[in-house]
Amino acid sequence: MTKILEVNDLMTRFHTTEGMVYAVNGISFHLDEGETLAVVGESGCGKSVTMMSILRLLPMPPAQIAGGTAIYLGQDLLKIPDHEMEHNIRGKEIAMIFQDPMTSLNPVLTIGKQITESLRTHMFMDQAAAERRAVELLEMVGLSDARQRLKAYPHQFSGGMRQRVMIAMALACNPSILIADEPTTALDVTIQAQIVELVIRLREQIHMAIIWITHNLGVVAGLADRVNVMYAGYIVEEANVEDIYEDPSHPYTNALLAALPRVDRRRDRRLKSIAGAPPSLLVEPHGCPFAPRCEYVVERCGMETPRLTPVGRDHAIACWVDIKTGAQR
Repeated sequence: MTKILEVNDLMTRFHTTEGMVYAVNGISFHLDEGETLAVVGESGCGKSVTMMSILRLLPMPPAQIAGGTAIYLGQDLLKIPDHEMEHNIRGKEIAMIFQDPMTSLNPVLTIGKQITESLRTHMFMDQAAAERRAVELLEMVGLSDARQRLKAYPHQFSGGMRQRVMIAMALACNPSILIADEPTTALDVTIQAQIVELVIRLREQIHMAIIWITHNLGVVAGLADRVNVMYAGYIVEEANVEDIYEDPSHPYTNALLAALPRVDRRRDRRLKSIAGAPPSLLVEPHGCPFAPRCEYVVERCGMETPRLTPVGRDHAIACWVDIKTGAQR
């Protein structure tokens, strides 16, 4: 497989009145052409900040990209000029579906105006051609009476319909990479399933690569090819989706799966919870970030931060302990 995006040692900091926030701490990953990569972890672990750093959507200051590279087709997205990023990459080659469509859509502009804007900016279409393309996009994402919908405003749509509009806007310029930032979080389970099915179908039609950000491991199973598990600004495990479910090798991944409701479990068996709370990101990382909550912790965990180490084919974890045997690595 050809790598379309390769991120190496990305570090993002925020300068605040309370001190330095260590949001992303030297993470590395890649995305292959046409694949779906899921990025999983609880709120505040750095999933969205990582992707917004790559697209340079963070306000600077207070944000600072303190190090790393993000290579897209031979270009470092962290170093190319702002005007090139705005006109040639963001929205055209790499598009993003944001988490809350109600706050992402402009409430005083029609849906048609917001979809055609990117078409006129990036594809240099005239108004008539842009409107025809906008109608095609709304029909593609399953909205009926698409031409009339162009005249409507965001408040006239339901949550699921607004999310479909966001997907249509993201797909307007046929991007090579689509980043979906928890696009089903605010939706009920029926609409969630419809959005996931829609994205899978569109991926097959357009042959784009997808990065799907979520904290819902249940969504990942039927959607992703590979999974990166994040915790406190680090990637702690990366593997094919089958290995994540069949052979979780990091204590945090194991704990997340143990907390997931399953239809094949006995009903009288209690779900497990993860004791404690994530570490404060205002404290400079030292040692394994999961150590205070880990049942497999050893002395080395508090002294040295583990790096991602292969434990199988296309499977790596950042942990000092083999959780199957209890032996230190």
